Amino acid sequence: MTNIIEVANIQKRFKTKTVLTDVTLSVETGTIYALLGANGSGKTTLLKIITGLLDQDNGTVSISHLEVRQHQQEIQRLFSYSAQASTVDDVLTGHENLKLIAKLRHVSNPNQIAVDLLNEFKLSAAVNKRVATYSGGMRRRLDLAMSLVGDPEILFLDEPTTGLDPLSRNDLWETIRKLKKAGKTIFLTTQYLEEADLLADQIGFLKDGRIIETGTPAEMKQLAGPEKLILTFETEQLLHQATSQLVGFDLSPINDVSLSVKLPDTVQTVMDILSILQNAALKPVSFEVTAPTLDDVFMQLTKEV
Repeated sequence: MTNIIEVANIQKRFKTKTVLTDVTLSVETGTIYALLGANGSGKTTLLKIITGLLDQDNGTVSISHLEVRQHQQEIQRLFSYSAQASTVDDVLTGHENLKLIAKLRHVSNPNQIAVDLLNEFKLSAAVNKRVATYSGGMRRRLDLAMSLVGDPEILFLDEPTTGLDPLSRNDLWETIRKLKKAGKTIFLTTQYLEEADLLADQIGFLKDGRIIETGTPAEMKQLAGPEKLILTFETEQLLHQATSQLVGFDLSPINDVSLSVKLPDTVQTVMDILSILQNAALKPVSFEVTAPTLDDVFMQLTKEV
């Protein structure tokens, strides 16, 4: 699979503040890339540089093997950018918003394009309603529909589900999955780690002006360590007895009656531990295997010095 987006050694300063120090990343065609980072880490700044809305101080950005600053007109036909703030016009109806964008992009048959996109994004019931009356989820779906006018190859989505209720967020996630299945390349920034986990093929973590970690969701979770077995006992005394039996395992106390055990080999280690406890007549009240989450990774990476 070939890379459709190539970002190399991007640097950006605003007066005395350095926002991006040395950002390098690549995105494969037909995949979803999620950019994670704490608030103020420079995610939106990087997105604006990639899309040509902001000039970098140093480094290069290429989309479909074309350097962005040298081929802006050609490249703008290849992608659509959906910003954090909705770009829909409240005075117009959903149909009028889509038809206007279709005309501005010189798309043939703008009326049919508007109708088709309203149907695709489940907005046909509100076709003649002013956007000012739309819910947050409806506005975001319309915004995404508008970004598809002209059938771009790449979609840049800056925190696409911020402010949406869980149901609207799930609906938008399903739409994004369908766009990927249709062959679109999607680059998104997000504050929702669950969003990156569920959608992304590749995740990049932006910190201190650099991409400090990158990988699939599964690979990123490994940064937080192995799976753990959580054991809970009825009394503190039983916990101490169990601890004395589990010599050689990597144990960490959780509270007076619970402890965790790191699992380098999940199945075998769990079987060994439960066998030891059974032979010692130390039956736990409960046990649970827990896997690292992107929350764990986020906390670890943001705390690292």
